[in-house]
Amino acid sequence: MAERREGSVTSTGASRIVLVTGPSGSGRTTALAALEDLGYETIHNLPLSLVPRLLDGPLDRPLALAVDVRNRDFSAARLIELIDRLTRDPKLKLDLLYLDTQPDVLIRRYSETRRRHPMAPEDAPLEGIRLETDLLVPIRTRADVLIDTSSMTPHDLRAEVARWFDMSHIARLAVSLHSFSYKRGVPRGLDMMFDCRFLNNPYWVPALRGLTGLDPEVAAYVASDPRYGEFIERVTGLLLFLLPAHVAEGKSHLSVGFGCTGGQHRSVAVNEVVTKALADAGWQVSKRHRELERRAIVPPGVKTGSGA
Repeated sequence: MAERREGSVTSTGASRIVLVTGPSGSGRTTALAALEDLGYETIHNLPLSLVPRLLDGPLDRPLALAVDVRNRDFSAARLIELIDRLTRDPKLKLDLLYLDTQPDVLIRRYSETRRRHPMAPEDAPLEGIRLETDLLVPIRTRADVLIDTSSMTPHDLRAEVARWFDMSHIARLAVSLHSFSYKRGVPRGLDMMFDCRFLNNPYWVPALRGLTGLDPEVAAYVASDPRYGEFIERVTGLLLFLLPAHVAEGKSHLSVGFGCTGGQHRSVAVNEVVTKALADAGWQVSKRHRELERRAIVPPGVKTGSGA
């Protein structure tokens, strides 16, 4: 949960830290430059082992650190350990920003720049991209903010980074809605969570089993549950009641989860409907379908609304 940004600290007195990572060629340098323009102190590719020592000193400004596979002591396990350590520190407010890009776009970017991939300098870029993507899978699932830069220009990416991390926009509340599978665990950092497993389950209908909550047939089947209408009305009403209160409290981000057994049908359908309702009401909303992203059915970090 993001707190109000005031200088280098949040409204709770915690220093703000943003870790920026993602595959090589996804736009980390552009994102770091955008954060620097927003008033963050930025450091590129600091060895992970030195980060705790850096944070022992005073922080006069919010801090943004870019980390990637070129780091001399980089590993997914070490980065996750660092994330957990910083998250537990009450003096810090950590956000993990993950920049994602489709492999074919990364290949085109490497072809245009004629650069070698850091993980496979002697091979074609595709091999390095594949190795790096596999290495970063557990990091990607831990992201607080995930931005797909595949179709973005540098200007677009700068604007998106500012949308999430501009310290002057403390009155804007960014809402992210997540669908997920309880079997794979609850997403990190949820502020509220709703269980959708009581609704009609399309999995038991052979014609619907291979579809997702994005398909009209599945959405209609879930909506046919007699409890569905009241559930959507109550959840949407609760969120619309709470969002202004969170703005008044100085919060800048609210993360809401919808879970079901497999994260494919009911939670996705409910997420879609609630997201549209909040966007129609004028709130700044983004949505993520975690299990569909894992299966590459949808791109990550889809924006669906613009701010109140």
